Amino acid sequence: MALKKQTVNTLQKMKTDGEKIAMLTCYDYTTATLIEQTAIEAVLVGDSLGMTVMGYEDTLPVTMEDMIHHTACVSRGLKNTFLVADMPFMSYHISDEQAVENAGRLIKEGHANAVKLEGGSKYASRIRAIVDAQIPVVGHIGLTPQSVNAFGGFKVQGRNEARAKEVLEDAKKVEEAGAFMVTLECVPEKLARLISEELTIPTIGIGAGNGCDGQILVYQDMLDMFDGIAPKFVKHFAHIGKEMKEAFNDYSKEVKSREFPVSGEHTFKIDDAVIEAVRKDS
Repeated sequence: MALKKQTVNTLQKMKTDGEKIAMLTCYDYTTATLIEQTAIEAVLVGDSLGMTVMGYEDTLPVTMEDMIHHTACVSRGLKNTFLVADMPFMSYHISDEQAVENAGRLIKEGHANAVKLEGGSKYASRIRAIVDAQIPVVGHIGLTPQSVNAFGGFKVQGRNEARAKEVLEDAKKVEEAGAFMVTLECVPEKLARLISEELTIPTIGIGAGNGCDGQILVYQDMLDMFDGIAPKFVKHFAHIGKEMKEAFNDYSKEVKSREFPVSGEHTFKIDDAVIEAVRKDS
């Protein structure tokens, strides 16, 4: 199902019209070409690739070069799907100038349509500077994985009054700074609903309930590619990991039993006379 070209304006209109936005992560060309043929409006090349693709324990080791490489791969598989790229740890923390330069690289070299950066009020100036450079920005508040060490782990954010007010204020500051959309991660459902009602820009939830304007999941999680291991907020829409392992084992079995490849079906022909001539000359 091919969608029309998705833009900042079409995503904003979806919030205005009360239509939910469906997003998934994506890290490679093959997956991008499949998503492009579906009803998914937007994809995120997340720095979560550090864990899902590169095997790190968290997102902190991911570099700008990693993000540009994977974003460019995904971009080549998309035509109408909106493409957002994460700004990795320490790519925008030092200064507004650093933030603009690295955001620009994700647009110019990675061919992203927008960038996403973690943090609320403290990074409002970064968002404003990037937006002033004509680059669309998605905010990210609540549980921000790049702050895993500061948070003391991956924990729900905004459960007490003080922290809930802080998360709401972060959301407002992100919007005021010029972000056109904001991700709410691991925020209590009622708080996320309140934030979504307070903001005029779309909210995209991950572990934040159905009150958000849209949802995003890591595609490997929703396809159950990690042996049933997934956060509480994930639903498995298929069990692709199990199917892949079965296929790999079936392939191995047929190779060892010589059932694959089948002569004529999976092979190429050559005249016997050619083989005889080669044999004589060998």
